[in-house]
Amino acid sequence: MIKEKNRIAKVIAESGLCSRREAERKILDGEVSINGHIIDSPAINVSYDDVILVNSIPLTKKEDTKLYIYHKPAGLITTHSDENGRKTIFDDIGNKYGKLLSIGRLDLNSEGLLLLTNDGEFQRFMESPKNEFERVYKVRVHGTPTKDDILKLKNGITVDGIKYKKIDVKIDKVLSSNSWLTVKLIEGKNREIRRTLSSLGYEVNKLIRISYAGFELRNLEKSGIYEVKIPKRILDKFENKI
Repeated sequence: MIKEKNRIAKVIAESGLCSRREAERKILDGEVSINGHIIDSPAINVSYDDVILVNSIPLTKKEDTKLYIYHKPAGLITTHSDENGRKTIFDDIGNKYGKLLSIGRLDLNSEGLLLLTNDGEFQRFMESPKNEFERVYKVRVHGTPTKDDILKLKNGITVDGIKYKKIDVKIDKVLSSNSWLTVKLIEGKNREIRRTLSSLGYEVNKLIRISYAGFELRNLEKSGIYEVKIPKRILDKFENKI
């Protein structure tokens, strides 16, 4: 339900239509109207009585926030559509669960746990590095990281002008030419693990996310998806933010 005196971009995001950032873009592009008037600024408050249209379609009321665990296979794009015609995770999931948004991303060649939600504000909350939700990965690399390189990652390194915070790396198994690692981080910047390890000479050839904010992949089959209850510790923190 729309609350009184909420910013229009936030209300659109809460409806599950898109993220707040995408809602702001739609507003600036003239795709949003309030009470029959097209608006061009996201700095507008709305009330229960306002009629909000996005691309001439009435905005649906906010549903209860839902959260799903999905096992993304390698070879899928984490987006709703791809200009190159590649298959996306939403092609794989289908329409059974309604309009969903991904919390963070896994790149084309990565696989494993991906959290999905119907709430754009919850998506933004779960992605924010400020909340320090830990992501855990099983990673296979060429070579074996040295103690010095593991320490560099733990202390935070800069690659191509981008500064990365603490990354914890543990060596699980050493093979003839590869090693399996457990990697933990809280930022989740674009291709963070691949870029940081590559900068030290360790090319990633397998990456599987097994945990995010305490939610675990466990034995979920590839392409499997199911709804989970949002823990009170997370829900309380989220509701205090909005």
